[in-house]
This record gives sequence, structure tokens and C-alpha cells, in this order.
Amino acid sequence: MIDYIKGDITELTPTYVVLEAAGVGYEINIALPTFSLLQTIQSDGKVAKLFVSEIIREDAHLLFGFPGKGERELFLLLTSVSGIGPNTARMIMSGYNAGEVKQIIATGNAAALSRIKGMGAKTAQRIIVDLKDKILKIQLDDATAAVENMDMPLVEVNTEVKAEAVAALTMLGFAAAASGKVVDKILKDDPSATVEKTIRLALKML
Repeated sequence: MIDYIKGDITELTPTYVVLEAAGVGYEINIALPTFSLLQTIQSDGKVAKLFVSEIIREDAHLLFGFPGKGERELFLLLTSVSGIGPNTARMIMSGYNAGEVKQIIATGNAAALSRIKGMGAKTAQRIIVDLKDKILKIQLDDATAAVENMDMPLVEVNTEVKAEAVAALTMLGFAAAASGKVVDKILKDDPSATVEKTIRLALKML
């Protein structure tokens, strides 16, 4: 089992990163807060380290990466709930940061969870019932806190933000046309929105 991968960032998108370690490039699925952290690491020319959860299927071997063990534990808790797969768990952790997810579940805020695309009221309630006690045991890492408090540089050209946001939403399973309309509205209301903010808002609107 792979615990973590440490290497150079050779490709970075809002939904996955490629880390090269010992001459091997690992494609690792990520949530939006991790994307923001990796943007800063990449711009600083530093080596990235992600803790990994492996999802092995007959037709695929997927890696999901997290900046700290606490975030990975949160992901594993979410996927332990019946009906919550890895992509749904990533969607939840993209719509809210790790600290927010922990608070939402601990306080029984089913309405907030229901705002995530594809998350019905019954599923949201099931997550809360199954995890409300367990979630309090998770200790979020300094790396996660850094993501939550980070001031990300703005991308100057809105067309770049739109293209990256729409591409990410499409990879998450949303129709390109619908994604484009929602992103246009978000950027019209807030021209300075970052890629992460745009995607996060879109996840609640699609």
C-alpha cells in the first residue's frame, strides 16, 4: 500500500495532479483545496508531498491525494458511508474545505451537505448519522489549515479562469454547456474570482 508520494509537479489541474517520483509519473485525483495548495507549491518550485488513498477496481487503479493524514482520514470516513463513492467524497471535499466538512457533519447540518450536486436529503442525513460521532476524532493537519487560510493569487484573465473551471467541471461529470453558463454567471458577478472559488460556487449551482 502506498502511504504517500513525494515528487515534482509535472501537471496540475483542479481535479488531478501528476507527481514524478523516481522517474515515475503518478496521476493523483485531488479536491479543490489541495489544488490551491499545490498551485503555491508549484509556483515556489518546491517538491510536493501527498498522502494517498488507493482505490483498486477490476477496470482501474485510482489514487486520491491529500496534503495531510487528517484530510485522508476524512475522505476514508466519507467513503465508508453506504452510497458514497470516492468521486462523491471528493465532490463534498471540493464544495467545502476539510474544516467545514467536519463542522457540518458534527453539527448535523444536512441542509449544507444537500447543496452538493447529487446529494439528496436522505444521503446527507445518512452521512451525518453514520459519521457524527466519528468525525470529532479527526485531527486536521497543519497542511490542511494552510489551505484554508491561504490567500491565492488571482488569475488575471477571466477567459483562463473560465476555461480551467469548465474543464474541471466536465471532468467531474457535468455537461460542458451547462457548466459554461454557470461559470459565465459567476464571473460576471465576481470578475476577480479564482479558479477554485468559481468551481466551488458552480458545484452548488449546477
